Amino acid sequence: MTEHGYQRPKHGIDGLVGIVRRAPAALHLRYQQRTDPIGYARRIGVRLGDRCRLIGVTGSTFGSEPYLIRLGDHVVVAAEVRFVTHDGAVWVLRDDHPEADVVAPITVGSNVFIGLGALIMPGVTIGDEVVIGARALVNRDVPAGSVVAGVPARVVGSAADFRARTLAASVGTGLLPEQEKHRRLQELFEHR
Repeated sequence: MTEHGYQRPKHGIDGLVGIVRRAPAALHLRYQQRTDPIGYARRIGVRLGDRCRLIGVTGSTFGSEPYLIRLGDHVVVAAEVRFVTHDGAVWVLRDDHPEADVVAPITVGSNVFIGLGALIMPGVTIGDEVVIGARALVNRDVPAGSVVAGVPARVVGSAADFRARTLAASVGTGLLPEQEKHRRLQELFEHR
């Protein structure tokens, strides 16, 4: 250990043995991220409700304190989303205040969609019936029944308006088998 509490990597045969011992567990976690993202999330401590869907989960999706993250029922987390439960900027204070740590939980309600690449910051609570736009930076609480987008995220509409607009634009292929859906979409958009 160094004077600041950091452990230097081991070198030589001891370091290699440690890597070899940890490799199977690390490979299993990566495999589980892809094949059973719900099981992986639960294994690392994320609390999830029923009927959640996690897309493109990686080792960085749930950050360093996954046990501080709670997702309600029927939540979709798109690829590249990150939940950050700590403030890494504390690093600049560590020389004078090595004990400093700013950490807060993240709570997501039910029937929520979190779009591609959204960043959810520490201490945020997201209400029920919420849509979070792609690449949004969510750094404050999101009220129930809203649609938020932007950097930083702000309310851009209501869930009711989103529902009406989306259903009006729907092409009705959601339940079709893949080949039928393919054919129907080609017919609908052949002139574009």
